[in-house]
Amino acid sequence: MTAPTPFRYAVLASGGGSNFGAILRESKANASSVEAAFVASNNSQPGVRQIAADARVPFYHVSAKTEGSDEGVARRLIALLDEHRPDLLVLAGYMKKVPDAVLERMKNRVVNIHPALLPKHGGAGMYGHHVHEAVVRAGDAFSGMTIHMVNEHYDEGQVILQRQVEVDGADAQEVARRVLRLEHDTYWQVIKAFAEGRIVPTSSNDPSQAVRIDPLWKADMAQRNSGVILP
Repeated sequence: MTAPTPFRYAVLASGGGSNFGAILRESKANASSVEAAFVASNNSQPGVRQIAADARVPFYHVSAKTEGSDEGVARRLIALLDEHRPDLLVLAGYMKKVPDAVLERMKNRVVNIHPALLPKHGGAGMYGHHVHEAVVRAGDAFSGMTIHMVNEHYDEGQVILQRQVEVDGADAQEVARRVLRLEHDTYWQVIKAFAEGRIVPTSSNDPSQAVRIDPLWKADMAQRNSGVILP
């Protein structure tokens, strides 16, 4: 008997790659049939590069500097997708806008994680500490993370799952720590759901219908995880 073909995902990341590390760790611990195809970054020496090296996952530096232009970046990313043929493209702290040509090639198969409860505190320029500082300034009672599909507009794709955590007077650094714990505990579960066919990409041109989500999976996630907010 032959082993089942693993579900393959590629990663775009700009920094430390802690979410990618958590996906690798939790997928292995939970015997998920998923496999990282490659990691690409717009930076030459990000922390995620070492995580990829330790896991023996190919790493590529792809930026306007290496490719000569933004159009060159799009061509190089598409070439990598064609070479490695991942089932899903996972954004894990990627600080660049995904080229439209890549979104077209991976139609309804690009997923992102955002460190706030969208639609609040989303959009261009809202990343990392900027998000958490905005949460604290707004006096929000809760923050959290949103996993969503990606389209040509920042942070506007179909929401797959949200989890919230109390702010309770915490400063931005503490809010960031609380939200990151949720991210590490959640992203791998969503990728596993794609691998198991519980989240299925569609051919729809309606960004609100990019994927079909099994309602039983939603209920299971709400039962097994604290702070889940389902769409």
